[in-house]
Amino acid sequence: MNTPNPLSAVSECEMSRVAVKLFFGIAEEWGLTDKQRCTLAGLGTRTTLYNWQRKLEADEPIKLSKDTLERLSYLAGIYKGVQLLFADPNQWKSWVRKPNRDFGGQSALDRMLAGRVVDLVDVRRYLDGWRGGQYV
Repeated sequence: MNTPNPLSAVSECEMSRVAVKLFFGIAEEWGLTDKQRCTLAGLGTRTTLYNWQRKLEADEPIKLSKDTLERLSYLAGIYKGVQLLFADPNQWKSWVRKPNRDFGGQSALDRMLAGRVVDLVDVRRYLDGWRGGQYV
């Protein structure tokens, strides 16, 4: 028996478009530079950022690679995880930049800016574990 995939109803372009909009919102809220945005999204140049912005404004389709979509998904999960942990918006907006002993004194942002997907995964798992009462 075939089980329908709920994501099949959403096109890759629609999913990519939502991911890019969310990414820009998070990046703006965290006050990220273009260089930091590129690193987190796994982009080689700022040209792609500018193209994404242009396509959003022109309502043109955006198609992300699986790697980029995965990175943006982890960032969305990190953003949501911080919001779930802190009631005060100022806390969840600033947490990403605060030194953290669990990241060797680096901030979560510093950890994520190492540029590897696994760094995003580690921050996401850290937050998920913290919310669940244990770090896994």
